[in-house]
Amino acid sequence: MASSSFDLAQPPKITSAKILIAGGFGVGKTTMVGAISEIAPLSTEELITARSEGVDDLSGVESKATTTVALDFGRITVSPKLILYLFGTPGQERFRFFWDELAAGALGAVVLADIRRLDDSFPTIDFFESRRLPFVVGVNYFDGAHRYRVADLRGALDLEDHVPLSYCDARNHESCKQLLVGLTEHLLAGLESLPEQPISGTPAPPAIR
Repeated sequence: MASSSFDLAQPPKITSAKILIAGGFGVGKTTMVGAISEIAPLSTEELITARSEGVDDLSGVESKATTTVALDFGRITVSPKLILYLFGTPGQERFRFFWDELAAGALGAVVLADIRRLDDSFPTIDFFESRRLPFVVGVNYFDGAHRYRVADLRGALDLEDHVPLSYCDARNHESCKQLLVGLTEHLLAGLESLPEQPISGTPAPPAIR
């Protein structure tokens, strides 16, 4: 009996990618991972205690009671062929030594920025620029904060023209998903712009003069 096309069909190849969710202290990284993850997110949040006084800058986030001390972890299926594993970084400078470990093997990052504390974004942006790791910037809009023009924010953050920037709501699943879709498109655009490489073992054609 002849096999049907259904019998011969192969399941789609699933590709996974590691993505970082980074930014300053209290910017909404844990909130974003929790809002977008399709699994119960792993979080290493601990209560902020008196020991952090004079160490962690709580300016603008005085009501924050917990902090991430290692990482947040979540997962989202973008399409039947693409799964993103999300790693949220700790925001405090004293935990920055985790960043190099978390960045290993990552394809890209979402940098969350707080409209009220844009200066806190510079160390994160510098980190990814120095490692040439592609990233997008999501300006997390907090209730009651002033809403600036995107062009003005780009200038304030000194972003290169090719780096995507948009407002977002780290509490909203769809808003977070759009950030990740934007990062995926940014990564694909970067791959398309790379020059073609000769196949390994095949000499490159001589230059025409």
